[in-house]
Amino acid sequence: MAEHESDGALLERLRRGDEAAFEELFVRHYATVYRVLYGLTGRREAAEDAAQETFLILYRRPPSSHQPLRPWLCRVALNTARNALRSERRDAARIERAAHMPAAEDPSEAAERTEERDRVRAALATLPQRQAQLLLLRHAGLSYAEVAAVLDLAPGSVGTLLARAERAFAEAYARFLPAGTGDQLPGKQVQP
Repeated sequence: MAEHESDGALLERLRRGDEAAFEELFVRHYATVYRVLYGLTGRREAAEDAAQETFLILYRRPPSSHQPLRPWLCRVALNTARNALRSERRDAARIERAAHMPAAEDPSEAAERTEERDRVRAALATLPQRQAQLLLLRHAGLSYAEVAAVLDLAPGSVGTLLARAERAFAEAYARFLPAGTGDQLPGKQVQP
């Protein structure tokens, strides 16, 4: 195997049943897929499960070697995570209804870092889905071209749309700050 073999060449090998090609693709792209999924789910275990499901889909049904792989993986990951989150919400609602009592909050969630993440997630949740996805994908390290491919946007519009999403996030985030804290917005990086 060539040390710098392209994703397309590795996909061709994967289609022929070469497991070493799959392992190389996994090593190359796992961190990006995980960052996108963690940003969406906010939980390590959920992100890991969805990442495994994403790579299982890659293993079973690899895309064509002409299609850029990283955007394809991120699109599959977003869809996988959204489906899992919907299922979790339905299960949680069913359990809560069955118990006839609201779920108890974990006292350890009072930590400052957890509160910050909760504010970021709450602010993201108020944004239109496309804006939240733009921020999460860009934060995960995808280029403008890759973000455009994942979200089916014109590549030239990503910068403008991302700037709007950042402004909308800053405004939404400010609404979740405790009274009297001023404008302590996180940097341009979205840390879900």
